[in-house]
Amino acid sequence: MRIVTGGRYPELAEFPGHMEVAVQVGQPSRTALSVALVRATHQSTPSPRVFDDPLAVRLVGLETTELTASSEYWIPEQVHPWIVTRFRFAEDAIGAAVATGTRQVVILGAGLETFAYRNPYPDLRVFEVDHPRTQEWKRLRLREADIRIPPSLTFVPADFEREPLGVALARAGFDRGAATIFVCLGVVVYLTEQAALDMLSFTAGLDAPTQVIVDYNDLPTALPPDRRATLASVMQRVAERGEPWQCFFPPDELAQQLRSMGFTEIADSAVPELLARYGFEPSAANDPFAAHILHAARR
Repeated sequence: MRIVTGGRYPELAEFPGHMEVAVQVGQPSRTALSVALVRATHQSTPSPRVFDDPLAVRLVGLETTELTASSEYWIPEQVHPWIVTRFRFAEDAIGAAVATGTRQVVILGAGLETFAYRNPYPDLRVFEVDHPRTQEWKRLRLREADIRIPPSLTFVPADFEREPLGVALARAGFDRGAATIFVCLGVVVYLTEQAALDMLSFTAGLDAPTQVIVDYNDLPTALPPDRRATLASVMQRVAERGEPWQCFFPPDELAQQLRSMGFTEIADSAVPELLARYGFEPSAANDPFAAHILHAARR
């Protein structure tokens, strides 16, 4: 266990899930199971159905009903559209990258993500990077669900706070000279700011065209008061699990950081824009996290 205190934004003191919290080191991520549960329940959503992932249902398994009713794995229902559309956005970007010659995808903080097991691109190599304990737990769930690990997949055990991403990937046979797309969803907010920037800086220093899909959250204080309560509740719950939210970026700051690293093409979409793109009603209620998804490229 380690203790995280404060941050560079003292105004976040009103959000108790951010300021002084115990981080559980060496435990598999329960948040990963919560997100997989959202993916699984989306498969029975009548409309709009934007993301097909039958393997999520198998990974969650017979626990689906029980977990849906459990407050331990609770994610507000109004957030579900954001979660599924960000995965759809990422897989659309992977498809477009493959069409222009990309042959490697690195999924950072993969959790119970299932793209590698549904990968429709025969020449695309997939690297799943995650904490060793989370990967061990995932491999157990894959065996229990009888989901085959394809030869195109390489597991990369890594702790972003303790080991440089480049070291972990080099150990796994990653090719620095091959065009690569990195997908980093639901990760940045759990890292320290320095760990997040170090991770992104590595992607900018490769010897080939590189793309990054990353989501992040604006400062909670950017939300109007009537929407802060939902966010504060979520932050408190994940902090109690030992997975506190630590890293936030005001609008344009992350884009500026990526430009300084050498990325030249950057598109940033807030939640309402992404929801509208995939057929959801882009109401304020569906954006309690002040979230964004950013697509950056170096050609």
